[in-house]
Amino acid sequence: MDFNGLFRVFLPVQRRKQRGIGLIWCLCFVLTGVHCMARGLTFETRELTIETTQGMLIPLSVEIARTDEERSQGLMNRKSLADGKGMLFVFEKDQILSFWMKNTLIPLSIAFISAEGKILEIHDMEPGNINPLHSSRSARYALETPRSWFVRAGVAVGDILQGEW
Repeated sequence: MDFNGLFRVFLPVQRRKQRGIGLIWCLCFVLTGVHCMARGLTFETRELTIETTQGMLIPLSVEIARTDEERSQGLMNRKSLADGKGMLFVFEKDQILSFWMKNTLIPLSIAFISAEGKILEIHDMEPGNINPLHSSRSARYALETPRSWFVRAGVAVGDILQGEW
């Protein structure tokens, strides 16, 4: 076999190897994309009501964060959140809750809520602040809304979150 014959035999093998390497790279990009899409979680949405101590019923549409992964992502990287919308963080047991605003772009207010649905305390939080904000006592839930929504809606400490979540 001369050099040209050897080249003809070798070239298809090289092309197959290159095609195989290309397929491996393509598969890596696809899997990376699937992983990234999985991180862009889709939250369950519920319509809840807050009953004020004055007897008013305030509607609220919330996304529910139940799992560690959902709670970790929370409202990170969102550019807006409309009044009357929020995220309810659900925990398995009463505990001192701790939240920060890493990668959170919008100003929020947070209410710490008892297992019975009673609002225990409300705080404002600054976008990007990595200093943790702790509840002053054990709570089961935390509700994040646009900054000052609780005030605008007439919701205060002592009011009750109602609904199924």
